[in-house]
Parts: sequence; structure tokens; C-alpha cells
Amino acid sequence: MRDKVTGAQRWVVKIGSALLTADGRGLDRAAMAVWVEQMVALREAGVELVLVSSGAVAAGMSRLGWSSRPSAMHELQAAAAVGQMGLVQAWESSFGEHGRHTAQVLLTHDDLSDRKRYLNARSTLRTLVDLGVVPVINENDTVVTDEIRFGDNDTLAALVANLVEADLLVILTDRDGMFDADPRHNPDAQLIFEARADDPSLDAVAGGTGGALGRGGMQTKLRAARLAARSGAHTVIVGGRIERVLDRLKAGERLGTLLAPERGLLAARKQWLAGHLQTRGTLVLDAGAVKALAVDHKSLLPVGVREVQGSFRRGEMVVCVGPDGREIARGLANYSALEAQKIVGQPSDAIEKLLGYVDEPELVHRDNLILV
Repeated sequence: MRDKVTGAQRWVVKIGSALLTADGRGLDRAAMAVWVEQMVALREAGVELVLVSSGAVAAGMSRLGWSSRPSAMHELQAAAAVGQMGLVQAWESSFGEHGRHTAQVLLTHDDLSDRKRYLNARSTLRTLVDLGVVPVINENDTVVTDEIRFGDNDTLAALVANLVEADLLVILTDRDGMFDADPRHNPDAQLIFEARADDPSLDAVAGGTGGALGRGGMQTKLRAARLAARSGAHTVIVGGRIERVLDRLKAGERLGTLLAPERGLLAARKQWLAGHLQTRGTLVLDAGAVKALAVDHKSLLPVGVREVQGSFRRGEMVVCVGPDGREIARGLANYSALEAQKIVGQPSDAIEKLLGYVDEPELVHRDNLILV
């Protein structure tokens, strides 16, 4: 299965707090520089990369002189606000030494559960990656509450993998991977090199909580792998302190624990789209658009739509039917019903004139479209 790692073209790399802050002693810039060098090499090899970085709260604690993680929400948010400044500066400085730009992206659970904001976040991240910029993502700890927080950046990284349709999620942690027993108490514990993410036997060996600095543990990493598998991504849980760990993973070396999805990338995404949302409207296509979708597997452009039916918002699921009323596909609309009515039958370069702005040139992008 290691060919799934070497052949992956879009990686989400998550680095935990303990690694980034040298177990709470402040940002470990030397370690960050080594990871950055490897991530730059991945980019130069053609790999699209998104970085999910923990460490804001831990870095803030260090700056504020706090030795233990606070439990009060306002104190956590204050620590995150202080630490985020240094964290982003450190990443930007390190990538900048290699001529690479970074972009700070702070997310909350609402951003990925609301369909409009989901599409907005997805479009922004895809644009950044296309520009060669490395997005540095963290949970927006300064505004989250107990009700909307991801709870750990492992979960955030998995949801980002879903969002950008990553091939691979790499979770760098302070352990070498998942073991069949707790290696801290059992010297005979063996590393699990490969398994299926949905294997129920893994639950028994993933117990335990996070360390003093983070919120996650091996259980959250297993859950993250299962979330990433929903969109067909493989996950590697591996020790971030292993020498040249990213280089060696790319080369196919058998490091860490590789957790495989039940289905391939396309099949998993189709299932996720098909089962995730109720349909809110209908787009009636002309014969040319039907061919573009069903035969050429292209995106749906406004010029190929004859009629808009129903009421839907940007990001909601719509049904695409042919001139005979037969359902062709379903997908996430890039424009609301009211907006779509103004641009149907028109070329994409007319969208800005008709609406006063342009979100996307497509009415439904092919990545958010499933044929039926």
C-alpha cells in the first residue's frame, strides 16, 4: 500500500503542539526549518501541499509563562491570540528562506458545516495551492466556543483533507505510529505498519488521551483517519522527530502506520456527496451541457442551462436534468437560485457584468458533481 503514499499528489500535513513547541519550551524553530525544507522539496516535486499547524495555544502559554494548559475558555483564547502571532511569523519566515509564500487560514466548525462557507473555503484553498502558496491552517481558537470547536487539530486536518480532496493525510506526532499495545508500558509492543481505517480492532489499541499541551491522543488520530477516509484519503500516523520523515515517506519507506480507506478517492467522494445533502432545486440543461457532463466529464457552465427551478443557496445540492427531464447528475451549486436565473444561457465571462461579481466561472464544478 505504500505506493499510495509515493503516488499521492495532494498532501495535508498536520504537525502537533508537542512537536512544534519542543514539549512546551516555545516554538522549535530548528525543527520547523527541517520540516519546511522537506515540504518545499515536496512542492518542487509537484506535490500540492496544505499544512495544518497546531501550536498557537502552546506557543502562547510559553510566551505568557504558563506551565500548564488552562481550562477556562477565555484563557485558552487569550493564549491562542498571543501564540498565533509568533506561530504564523515563524512559518512565513521559514518558508520565505526557500522563496515560498504562506497564507494564514483560520477555520471553525461552522466554516465547514455551512455549505456556502465550505465552498468559499474550498475555493480559497484551491486558489492558494494553484498559486504555489502553502496554506497554514489552524482552528480559530480565539473565537470558538465549546459548541463549535473541532476539539483537536487531528479532526481539523481530516476535515481539511475532505475539503481539498487530498490523496494523503500525514499526521506528525510525538510517537512513531500506532502500536498493538501501549509502548510506554509494554516493551513488546509492535508498530502497526498498515491497516484499514475502519478496522474495529484498532479502537482497543488507540486508547489514551492527549498530552499536557494538546487536546488529541491516538484515539483522535484514528478518528481523523476515518474521517479522511470518507473522501478516499489514506492517512499516515508517524513520528515527527524521525529524521527526514517526509522525504522518507515520499520515497516509499515503511514508516509509521498507514491507514487505508474502504473505497477509492472517486467512489468515496461520490458516496459522500450523494448521501450528504438533500436536493434543493433543479437545473434544466440543453443537449450540449448533457454531453459535457455525461460524456466529457466537464463542469456545468451557465451557458448550458435553460431553466432554474426551486429555491437554493450557494453550496446546496441541485439536480441536473436533460431536455427530456431525465436526471443526469447532482452537484453543489456555486450560485444561489436567484443568481443562477440571471446568468443561465450566458457565457461565463458575462457573469461579472450580470451580477456585479464572480464567484466561479462554473455553475457547478465537476469536482462537486456526481453522475447518476
